[in-house]
Amino acid sequence: MSTPATPPRSLAEALRTRDDVSLAALLRSRPDLITPVPTDLTQLATRAGTRGSVVRALERLDRFALQTAEALAVAADPAPYDALLGLMAGDARDPAVTDALPRALATLREQALVWGADNRLRLVRTARELLAPSPQHPSPTGLGPTVAEATAGMSPGRIQEIVTAVGLPSTHDSVSAVAALTKLFTARRRMKALLAGAPEESLEVLNRLVWGPPYGQVTAEPAARLRWLIDRGLLLPTAPGTVVLPREVALHLRAGRAHRAAEPVAPAVEAKATHRPQVVDTTAAGQAYTALATVEELLKDWDEGGPTVMRAGGLSVRDLKRTAVALDVAEPVAAFWVELAYAAGLLASDGETDERYAATPAHDEWLEQPAAQRWARLAEAWLTATRTSGLVGGRDGKDRTLSALGPGLDRSAAPEVRHRVLGLLAGLPEGASPSAEAVLARLRWERPVRGAGGAQAGPHEGDDLRSRLARWTLSEAEMLGVTGRGALSAQGRALLGLRGAVAGGSGSGRGVEGGDGGGGLAVAGFSGVANPSGPSAPSAPSDPSGPGDKLPVHHHHRPPTAPPPLSPAEQATASAAAARLLAPLLPEPLDHVLLQADLTAVAPGPLERPLADMLDVLADVESKGGATVYRFTPGSVRRALDAGRSASDLHDFLTAHSRTPVPQPLAYLIDDVARRHGHLRIGAASAYVRCDDDAVLSEILADKRSAGLRLRRLAPTVLAAQADPAALLDGLRAMGFAPAAESADGDVVITRAHAHRSPPRTAPEPVPDGPPTPDATLLSAAIRAIRAGDRASTTPLKSTPSPNGELPRTSSAETLATMQAAVLTGDTLWIGYVNAEGAASQRVIAPIRVEGGFVTAYDHTADEVRTYPLHRVTGVAELAEG
Repeated sequence: MSTPATPPRSLAEALRTRDDVSLAALLRSRPDLITPVPTDLTQLATRAGTRGSVVRALERLDRFALQTAEALAVAADPAPYDALLGLMAGDARDPAVTDALPRALATLREQALVWGADNRLRLVRTARELLAPSPQHPSPTGLGPTVAEATAGMSPGRIQEIVTAVGLPSTHDSVSAVAALTKLFTARRRMKALLAGAPEESLEVLNRLVWGPPYGQVTAEPAARLRWLIDRGLLLPTAPGTVVLPREVALHLRAGRAHRAAEPVAPAVEAKATHRPQVVDTTAAGQAYTALATVEELLKDWDEGGPTVMRAGGLSVRDLKRTAVALDVAEPVAAFWVELAYAAGLLASDGETDERYAATPAHDEWLEQPAAQRWARLAEAWLTATRTSGLVGGRDGKDRTLSALGPGLDRSAAPEVRHRVLGLLAGLPEGASPSAEAVLARLRWERPVRGAGGAQAGPHEGDDLRSRLARWTLSEAEMLGVTGRGALSAQGRALLGLRGAVAGGSGSGRGVEGGDGGGGLAVAGFSGVANPSGPSAPSAPSDPSGPGDKLPVHHHHRPPTAPPPLSPAEQATASAAAARLLAPLLPEPLDHVLLQADLTAVAPGPLERPLADMLDVLADVESKGGATVYRFTPGSVRRALDAGRSASDLHDFLTAHSRTPVPQPLAYLIDDVARRHGHLRIGAASAYVRCDDDAVLSEILADKRSAGLRLRRLAPTVLAAQADPAALLDGLRAMGFAPAAESADGDVVITRAHAHRSPPRTAPEPVPDGPPTPDATLLSAAIRAIRAGDRASTTPLKSTPSPNGELPRTSSAETLATMQAAVLTGDTLWIGYVNAEGAASQRVIAPIRVEGGFVTAYDHTADEVRTYPLHRVTGVAELAEG
């Protein structure tokens, strides 16, 4: 498309000079502008200047681009490029800033925050209002108002006194006096001469105010050092008892710089330690195995129904502590595993009247999958979840405690921060791990904090939510096995979808080049000014508004953001690749244990599921680690017998699965418990006890511990009890007996643990961070619609347009006649159209055929041939030729 010869007079005109590639880059980086699709470029420019949209755009700038916008906010409007360069690079013209400024300015232009030629740079008005200094909202630069702004309410006589005090001739009006004073303060030599005569104490006052805040308090009778400054306008009154350092004076003292320290180059993320890739991968695999075991243990602990759901939702503090003890971890770590299982859809509330947490049916399917696939599901859920377990125990906006599994834990920035942190690790050589401080410094440069921690952040989270998310990401990735010894593992690279993560041998994840901003970052789609002095930097500031110029669109011009999320199909492929890399590194499940004479069994590794399930019933876990130690006790053996196993079944099981002979003490223990098991029978009387050996019943009656059961003999072999059967069972077992429950038919009741499951539940949906990034199809359709609408709104019409910019209104006969004429002449028409849902729109069409009450035309808005009912066309207008 052609560009106008004259500079643009508005942001809308500047957008009209852009090509489709540049517009697509704008809509991709600021997706809120496309929701809904603007009708034309004027509406797009208006939406790009709204406060909410500008705030979101500013929050996504890197530190140097934001500093550039802040400098423009304190510069004249419009400002020439040289003035901006002076504010950024100072009088000394810092070469690093000079080289990086064109790219920062290109970023602001691409984001539609700055428009205009290089000799008339304009910051969008809303951005200027947000960044310009005022008494209520100090500028991030620390600069105060200009001389003209500070003297706006000052009496003409006082202004003339200041002019005389600095050695300037008196003027006839205040405007020329303020202009002369401004010219003096911006002249470096004359200001240097003026300050050369200042008392040392006065210069100290200026030095305290020079970098901000520029406001100070004075008494009704200022000291001599202050009076000298006030008399010469170096400090100007803004309110009773308050003075301010004028912007021009501060810039002279700063040697022209708007910021104390410009940061044109992103802090490098360098390796703090380096390990062999194989060591990293095996360490991460060990952590992955531990993660699987921990989640399995958590869900096994809640198998018969977990903790109750609090009225406000979530786990109580007591239940979280109990879960932490059961998992043998700290409470924050327990909260992480609980939230991870919830994010993966493995647990949920059962929705019953007495609502409890329980495993979902998906948990049983998950258990049947290979270990590597189970890990990939957990890692994928963690990577994309917006729920943030690190907030558990904090306070929300209403000062209520945030609980695990409760509301208020979603932070939409969490997935983006996780991707970015892992992307920085991917940019290092394989096996290299950075320090947490280096990662945090890089993230703060890429997304400097401008205000409170975001709309979703609680009042106590402060401005450092992203840093906290980054710290949590580093620790959680290590616990989950995405990283090992602080370095990204091969399966972690594959999970991110990085190219080359599946290359190389032994699952080492070859193929991702090292170096900050190298192959790993480029593959992940990360952007930013990683190398401001690289070969792609323009040597001189460009003027996208000049004739024949097009706004350059380079990857490094965009603000540093996380890569767009993978599609479901892409993520499934990446997860499968990660599972393939992890599978060879996980230990193979064992089908045997080592029985020992001290009534213990040692599992030297993970056990096959049937063996592990049976051992969980037959023995108690005594210790965990690289090997798990099980202990056999009378209670654990009785538990197996209660589950329907016989003594011979237990002997056969141990013989089949032990690499060592069954120790004699263990065989005796099983036989002894089995011999007494079921010797006593309990039913409902309230309850009764029967036994063929009346001596045993006499022993029970004589025991003082049975008093609470309120037993009495009904027959030589039968005792009746006031307690219910369950309490009677527990009471007699506490006394050292081994009773068995009896059914109404006199058969032994087999007691097994009944798994409690919630109804089928879906995993919680992540809370999006604003509108989703549009795909290529949506962008193409939106740009066509915007172009067509803009053409309709800006092209002169042959007929008189409707008032107030409304859709054209013509009679049915006139509409039909105009359509038929356009078919013969090939003219393009602007029509108003109302669809079947009653939504009105405007379209630019080229009619091809009119028949049967329909018009078939090429629709410039949709870029395709469509057919429209004529009765839905509200009116038609002819576009002028050319």
